[in-house]
Amino acid sequence: MPAIFIDLDGTLIDPKEGITRSIQHALRELGADVPSMNDLTWCIGPPLWESLPTLLGPHGDVQAAIDLYRERFTDVGLYEADVYDGIGEMLMDLRETGLPLYVATSKPHSYAQTIIEHFGISHYVDGLFGSELDGTRADKTSLLAHALAETGADPHGSVMIGDRRHDVLGAQNNDIPSLGVLWGYGEPDELRLAEADALAGAPEEVGEIVIDLLGLEVG
Repeated sequence: MPAIFIDLDGTLIDPKEGITRSIQHALRELGADVPSMNDLTWCIGPPLWESLPTLLGPHGDVQAAIDLYRERFTDVGLYEADVYDGIGEMLMDLRETGLPLYVATSKPHSYAQTIIEHFGISHYVDGLFGSELDGTRADKTSLLAHALAETGADPHGSVMIGDRRHDVLGAQNNDIPSLGVLWGYGEPDELRLAEADALAGAPEEVGEIVIDLLGLEVG
């Protein structure tokens, strides 16, 4: 059976405060330059293993930065987020397709599970796939390959929903159609250049677009 895979940060929740303040904490502790919260939004979505080297420079200690990030994020940052308006209704619409629904996030699954439980998202989904704390499966290509193997889902009839090009490219590399959402942290041009199969401007549009994209018969 096909499945619906959906990103977490920038798609279901707005994690700006928790992520950016935790990055600032890590940089400050390491004596590095500390950009403003708004100047760190590009870090929302991609794995920290990719973004921190850019912030630290070629000789920065990425592992130390990740440890310091998690020091704050685990206690505080996890909960510094908001569920986007309309997400509950969107998830109910997606459940009406009859396809299983999974969260697929680059965030470590232990953190992601706490987040979806805290914000009431776990009620709507059938499971969650995330990375390991050592960075294994932090990229969406390997994450979705793992999710397909674990679920036995047919990639061609499935869909990946997310707000960044990483979601689109990870889907493409696994032969999964992709739906880019425009309320998160990916710019429209980013998603278009990545060649997302469809775009949604608001959560209430997603259910109908998925039905059309996958050629589903609902009802």
